[in-house]
Parts: sequence; structure tokens; C-alpha cells
Amino acid sequence: MTTVTRAELHDLPEILQLQYLAYQSEAALFGSRDIPPLKQTLGELTEEYRRGVILKMTDDAGTVIGSVRAREADGTVYIGKLMVHPAHQHRGYGTQLLHAIEDCFPDKRYELFTSTRSAANIRLYQRLGYRIFRTQAVNDELEFVYLEKP
Repeated sequence: MTTVTRAELHDLPEILQLQYLAYQSEAALFGSRDIPPLKQTLGELTEEYRRGVILKMTDDAGTVIGSVRAREADGTVYIGKLMVHPAHQHRGYGTQLLHAIEDCFPDKRYELFTSTRSAANIRLYQRLGYRIFRTQAVNDELEFVYLEKP
């Protein structure tokens, strides 16, 4: 059984290690480990923790197997870093985490983004009611798709 709760400050190193593992598949889509989630520092994550909400999903042993974070600004909740340990994917945990972070900010507009190469992520978000409203080229290799759920 899994549990979703708010992360505590002491959880951040474990969440960052999960992030480094979970974003390997995203890096593989680009053939480069030079992506922001793989370069984030504990200090940067701690700042995100102070500015918003970070949730963790733990297994029966208390190990963090998933996480998501969000912050609110001007009536919009910006959701980011939705991740599930590769050994625990395809069990609905991403959906559970996304619903849990939305529940932290009821009756708001939600926004998130992912790479246009992340087709599975885009399908998941659209299945959960998000719709594409913008794409943005970052460089010749990277384009982001922005999705919202009013």
C-alpha cells in the first residue's frame, strides 16, 4: 500500500535522489543528461519547498517512490516534477499524485509543462483533463508543451 503526504524538510535528499533516477528516461529522449531536473541542487529544492508544496508517496517500508510539487501565483497553481520510481510506474501512482496535489489547491487553475517528446506524459495529462494551450521552443532540440486544467 502507498501513502501520499506532505514532504518534510528531512525528506528532500531522498526526493532529490528519486528525481535523479526518475528523470533518466527524460534525459534519454534527448540523448543528454544536461536537463534541469538532473542538475537541480538540494539548495534549489529546499527553496522550492519553502515557496510551495511538495508531496511524497511512500511504500509500506516508508521509502519515497513518488513525488510532485506545486506553487500558487495569481490564482494559478504551477505543478512540476511529477515523478514515480521507474520500478513502480504504470500502476496509477502518477495519477494519484496529480490528484493529491490538485486537492492541496482546490478550485484553482492548474498549469504544467513537459517536453513535446514525452508523449506518455502528455497522454496522461490529457486523460486527466488537461489541455494543451501553448508550445515553446527552448532550442533546436527542446520544445515544451504547456497544459492547463481550468
